[in-house]
Formats: sequence, C-alpha cells, structure tokens
Amino acid sequence: MTTEIKAPVFPESVADGTIATWHKKVGEAVSRDEVICDIETDKVVLEVVAPADGSLIAIVKHEGDTVLSAEVIAQFEAGAVSGAAETQAVQSQEQVEQAVENTEAGAAPVVERTPVQNQAPAVRKALSETGINAADVSGTGRGGRITKQDVASHQAKPAASVQPLSVAVGERIEKRVPMTRLRKRVAERLLAATQQTAMLTTFNEVNMKPIMEMRKQYKDAFEKRHGARLGFMSFFVKAATEALKRYPAVNASIDGDDIVYHGFYDIGVAVSSERGLVVPILRDTDRMNYAEVENGIAAYAGKAREGKLSIEEMTGGTFTITNGGTFGSLLSTPILNQPQTAILGMHKIQDRPMAVNGQVEILPMMCLALSYDHRLIDGKEAVGFLVTIKELLEEPARLILDL
Repeated sequence: MTTEIKAPVFPESVADGTIATWHKKVGEAVSRDEVICDIETDKVVLEVVAPADGSLIAIVKHEGDTVLSAEVIAQFEAGAVSGAAETQAVQSQEQVEQAVENTEAGAAPVVERTPVQNQAPAVRKALSETGINAADVSGTGRGGRITKQDVASHQAKPAASVQPLSVAVGERIEKRVPMTRLRKRVAERLLAATQQTAMLTTFNEVNMKPIMEMRKQYKDAFEKRHGARLGFMSFFVKAATEALKRYPAVNASIDGDDIVYHGFYDIGVAVSSERGLVVPILRDTDRMNYAEVENGIAAYAGKAREGKLSIEEMTGGTFTITNGGTFGSLLSTPILNQPQTAILGMHKIQDRPMAVNGQVEILPMMCLALSYDHRLIDGKEAVGFLVTIKELLEEPARLILDL
C-alpha cells in the first residue's frame, strides 16, 4: 500500500524547514520507526521516521529544498521489506557464526558498528562535517552507539605522519560551507536587536566567595539528597527571579506601541551547541527550587549536545542569562534576545585584590553585565536590578530567607 510521507506539523513560530539529509534512497528497505530524513528549521532538527516496514518509492523534496508544515516530501510503500529483512537476518546470523569461528581460532572477533543512519542528528552532523567514517569510531554509548564525544575524541587522535596527496606542502586552502538555518536565524535576530532597540549595557562586579564557600560546604549533601550537582547557575537564576519581582519592567516586553508586563518568570539559559546558540527556557522559576533548576539546566544541556531540543522548549521566555565565563570571558556586552528587554551576562571568576575595610584581600570576583532596552528600562531601574542581584549573591541568606 502506497502512502504519503509528510513533514511534521511546525509550530506557529516556524514558517518552513529545509531538507537536510535523506538517509534512505528510493527502493532501499527501511524498518518501522527508522529515521529516513532530517528536516532543519530555524530552531531544531526534526527527524522523519518510517511509518511501517517498507521502502521509499519516490522522493518529492530533495536535500536543500524548502518544505512547509505537513507538506508531502516522499511516497512510501509498506510491506516491501519482508524479503530484505529475512536476508539481513540471515546475513547477521552468518556474521555471528563467522565471529565465533574466528574467536575459536584465536583471531579477533568481527564487530559490526552501528551505521551512521542510526545515529543521533548531532552525531550524524559531526561525522559528515569531519568526513569521519562511522565504522572507524569506537562507540561508547548504549549498545555501542556513537556519541559526539566519541567523534571528537577520534578526530583529536594524532594523524599518521603522511602528507595528503591532494594538498601540497605549504598550500593555503579554504573551505566554503553553507550557513545552517539556525546560524542564519541567530544572525538575523542579533542584527535586528542592535538595529531596532536602544540597547545599553551596565556593569557591576560580585564577590563570589560566599557562594563558593556555601557550595563547597553543601555540594556533596545536595547531590546525595537531590541527585543533582550544585552549581552557580541555580543561584543566579533564583537571584534574577527575585530581582525581576522587584523590577517588573525588566521582565516586560514591547509589542508595537504597547508594553506587556508578564506575571510569570520564564528564564532562558543560553547554551552553545554545534549548530549554534540555543536558548531553552526554564518555566516558572519562582516556583522551582535549586535542585529543579540544576536538573533542568543539565537536561537542556544534554539535549542541546544531542540536537534533541524541541521547539516548545525554546519558545517564549521573559529574561535570559548567558554565561561567557565558561569559555574564559572576563567581560562582554550581551545582545538582547528580542522581544525581551534585558539579558544578564555572567563571566569568568577571577581572583583580584580588593579593598575590604581598609585592608587588601584577594577575592574571587565576577563581572556582571546587564544589557537592556533603554526605550522601556531607565538607567535607575537597570542599575537597581543589577545591584539587587549582586547583594543577593554576596549574602545568600537574603536569597534563601526571602529578605
């Protein structure tokens, strides 16, 4: 029976997508729920799976073509894989028997690695960009599956000391690759933010010693009790949430000629992925405890690495926190994530001499940067917001006791 394979139904915020990769050819046998195609949108990579055992009989939309929501991309015939499946099963049995014979004879057993089509989207992208054969990578994931870390580790291995024949010694080469939809979308949004807002950045610095001492004292008990590692981000999320309550304009957005004040606190945490910058959202952070914040961030980071973030998880948000300190940045001016009107930038913790009660002490200091839209937020509110975060972090008891 012939059926149509359609693109997934996109949310309202996504107009269209692009066929990134066809993993199966016309006439090639596929199994039920096997990934046959990747569709790249402005935010995520969506996988299209086979509805049943069968094969593709026609590809309507080819790689690079633009597709709309629920648009037909291929024709599929169900039930045509039975013979191929039996052949594959026989071949698999023969491989097992051959491996047993080789092992008994003292030879190394034959190990068949998972083909690239069965890997996660992020892994497939890493393999295609690096030109590494999946069969050459040792998978450490469940069932021998390859992870992005496996690809990176394989790429980092020292290559054989043989000069490639296609590149002469000393030759200057360059490589041109198309920009991904996500990268183009991020570029458009960042450029629009600089051109359409009255963006200004104010700075302050915070003494991280109290937070670091508290974390050192309770991190083991925290992890044992909640199953989550106690990091700095949960303190910043909770401090930002409290500051947003005191300064509603920072939690607001501009819609045309109207100001929209939000009565909820959805904080986006910027995460760097292979495909570009993504900002998953922590919903209702005022109702979350520290463990829920840490678990939420860890889960989003894992999904971002594997390219598994959904569009819903990155839609919305009333405020954003970005941490350039993870890459060693000491100071930066973050760009607004429209339609939000403010974004907090964290940076590297650096030991510096500071004057405390007339004495010089070496303290772990972090610079904080708050970029805000001056059309809505005045300097007094912006500085007050940032000072509130500073005070809450330097005296964690205020944050815990709601003072």
